[in-house]
Amino acid sequence: MAKKACIETFGCQMNVHDSERMAGLVEQAGYELTDDVGDADLVVINTCSVREKAEEKLFGRLGALGRGDGERPLVAVTGCVAQQEGGRILERSANVDVVVGTQALRRLPLLVDRADETGESQIDVNPYDDVSFPLGMAVRNDPVKAYVTIIEGCNDFCAFCVVPYTRGHERMRPADEILAEVRHAAAAGHREVHLLGQIVNHYHDSADPRRDFAWLLHEVHEVPGVERIRFASPHPRHVTPAMIAAMRDLPKVCNHLHLPLQSGSSAVLKKMRRRYSRETYLALVEQVRTAIPDIALSTDIIVGFPGETDGDFEDTLSLVEAVGFHGMFSFMYSQRPNTLAAKKMPDTVPDAEKTGRLMTLQARQKAIQTRLHARSIGQTVPVLVDSRSRRQADGEMFSGRTAQNTVVNFPGKPEWLGSTVAVRIDAAGAHSLRGEVVALEV
Repeated sequence: MAKKACIETFGCQMNVHDSERMAGLVEQAGYELTDDVGDADLVVINTCSVREKAEEKLFGRLGALGRGDGERPLVAVTGCVAQQEGGRILERSANVDVVVGTQALRRLPLLVDRADETGESQIDVNPYDDVSFPLGMAVRNDPVKAYVTIIEGCNDFCAFCVVPYTRGHERMRPADEILAEVRHAAAAGHREVHLLGQIVNHYHDSADPRRDFAWLLHEVHEVPGVERIRFASPHPRHVTPAMIAAMRDLPKVCNHLHLPLQSGSSAVLKKMRRRYSRETYLALVEQVRTAIPDIALSTDIIVGFPGETDGDFEDTLSLVEAVGFHGMFSFMYSQRPNTLAAKKMPDTVPDAEKTGRLMTLQARQKAIQTRLHARSIGQTVPVLVDSRSRRQADGEMFSGRTAQNTVVNFPGKPEWLGSTVAVRIDAAGAHSLRGEVVALEV
């Protein structure tokens, strides 16, 4: 009987894709994948360290692991917390057998085998520069979307961000390898491709710098079977005229751009080391919207960064109103290990003030999204059906997204998954739209 492996994933899209890659690795090593941690011989916990208390959440989860027969499975901790904490994980938890850093992912099966054979804990958090990965190895559970990594690591060192310390320095994946993976995913029926990187739009092929991100968008656009192209996460200062032109001119590139802001105050942005100002960000928004009038913008915002005043926060609110984002991820600032802010910037904003600012920002953004979504009522929009909806109270409901990345729920049929259907929008809320399918193929 084959041994079974369960992979638990926390964090961003890159972590999700890393887990898809590890799933392929452990399958090749002879494990059968399972979602039941109580039935697993190997449990892999793929961690994220961006949020506050990520480490404590990990150790809390480790303490709860066990199998249904009372035996403890082999446990591997991977991802950003593994890279950040290294051997301290083994010191704090006797339940861990393997620690694998973000740049040693491909060594997971080897380290698991060693731990199983010797009974000794294994650790590898070494910085490997090679970002290649065997074609076809990833186990993609999503039948519609395919994640494809194009960059690993980051060189920007924003004051609040732990990524350069957990993902390493910026490393470009060869363009030919990227395109081979896109073709493989499309041939397997994945109609939407998500290009991933810490600063995805800084991409250039190390063998030929002329092959930049705009060039890559053109090349992916030509792959047969690809219907939609998305990417995450770009940096405002690396948005080029060529990138904007590609988004404007290539029909498969979705008219949605995630443009992380972090703060609407130029003073706070300077402390964050973001290398743009409020004014240059707004100028970029105008440039993008002039080229692509129907584009939807989303963003990230941190409230309560060290030294943020009431006036700084008001600058954020006014910029949010001026831009009118279709979506937002918003957070309270928390110190992350090794970052410049943690080392040199006292956390001066009280937690109660951070909480109040976050609630005010989220209420403002909810009103903006409600207003923007209401404009869709009565329109018919193309929707790529990608999943069953979580809202099943009134019959079998399905869900998909518009090209602007807005979630749409509608009554449907299982055979529609992976198809693009025309949906007439009948109702709108802050976070999604609802409608009826009026045509099965767009």
